Amino acid sequence: MPFADRRHHPLTTAALIFLFWAFAAALVATFHIQLDVLSWMGGAAATLLAILGSAYLYTRICARCAGVDHALGVGIAWLVLTIVAEIAITTRVHHGWYSLIGSPAHPLLRNVFLFAWVFAPALFAHRGSDK
Repeated sequence: MPFADRRHHPLTTAALIFLFWAFAAALVATFHIQLDVLSWMGGAAATLLAILGSAYLYTRICARCAGVDHALGVGIAWLVLTIVAEIAITTRVHHGWYSLIGSPAHPLLRNVFLFAWVFAPALFAHRGSDK
């Protein structure tokens, strides 16, 4: 049975969720830092593509047969990791750091990013129930 079609051990699943989130977070932070200077809309589009791309890769490589319940759980875990990372970095650098969720200066866009972190994996989930 292919890796993507298997039900994994909970620790393996947690490690894969973290790994794909770290990949997405690195891309998102890089896009915010590099592209927001040129165009905040371009940076936002690239950020959404990074989140959606990572969700697609996670779903296809690790959880092809997982249902929407699993995907929403992954999305919630990604959002929690994102919030924890922003708080940790803000504490470390002693000023606001908003590269993963977006700046409070653009509240609508920030809300879009929050929803993207949660619902992106569900967009690519198997439409049946979890096995």
